[in-house]
Amino acid sequence: MNKLTLGKVNDHVYQVLTDQGAHVGNLKLINAVWKFKAIGYEPNGEVIPGGGPLTDRHNTTFDTLDEAVIAARLMPG
Repeated sequence: MNKLTLGKVNDHVYQVLTDQGAHVGNLKLINAVWKFKAIGYEPNGEVIPGGGPLTDRHNTTFDTLDEAVIAARLMPG
């Protein structure tokens, strides 16, 4: 995972995607704060809420949807 991008779902939810297009979480607008919700997937496609490669960043909050700031805070390492 070298880069993260955001994809708008609606005004209150954005998908967080890797540079290869893998869905690793969502940003949800909750009480005027953007909260990261990590997502992982089982080999059979079943969703693992709070799982995946960014599970340790689950519930990280952001004041704005600044893609560069979000990527810098969520990226491992």
